[in-house]
Amino acid sequence: MNGKLIVFEGVEGSGKTTQMQFCLQWLQSLNIPSIITREPGGTDLGKDLRHLLLEASQSIADRTELLLFAADRAQHVEQKLKPNLAQGKIILCDRYTDSTIAYQGWGRGLDMNLINQLNTIATSGLKSDLTLWLDVDVEVGLVRKKGSGVLGDRMEKETIAFHRRVQQGYAHLYTSYPEQMIRVDASLDRDAVFAQIQAILSHLFKAWGYLSIIGDG
Repeated sequence: MNGKLIVFEGVEGSGKTTQMQFCLQWLQSLNIPSIITREPGGTDLGKDLRHLLLEASQSIADRTELLLFAADRAQHVEQKLKPNLAQGKIILCDRYTDSTIAYQGWGRGLDMNLINQLNTIATSGLKSDLTLWLDVDVEVGLVRKKGSGVLGDRMEKETIAFHRRVQQGYAHLYTSYPEQMIRVDASLDRDAVFAQIQAILSHLFKAWGYLSIIGDG
């Protein structure tokens, strides 16, 4: 059985990391081979690029930022995503191509044709089997991040106007590709959010051939 790529998307503080951990534990309890990864930073090279993109203090031009994200993605696809999909694993990925459209396209205002071309090059045409959009108000998400006690990275420190444009980008993707992206109400408590995700994935796993594992319940 071929593996599946499930991507988690959303603005800062949407709860992606927590929900991915819940999903991984659930899948492992069902003995479904699965891994967690992220962009940027899913490979050794990606970890260096992640630090440069999110933690470095020097200024990064918008197009440079776009190209660095594309470089991370190209390495990630070849070194991590394709091999694990070939092994039949479920991949839970924190961000993928939609993040570039939302952040660098809508947030930064870079040319969308250029972004689409770079995404195609970086992915070699590899698309997600499902994208879960954890939808939460920008203000709520940023308050969550501050309350977590984790110091904000370069993206989190952007203006509220920037984050609102990013959210608009996700909303546009959701309405444009309803067959690819499923919205999850991430404003609820984490258990309620996971219940939504679990219901979505249970249905899809049966459709994908995991019926004998998930059961008929």
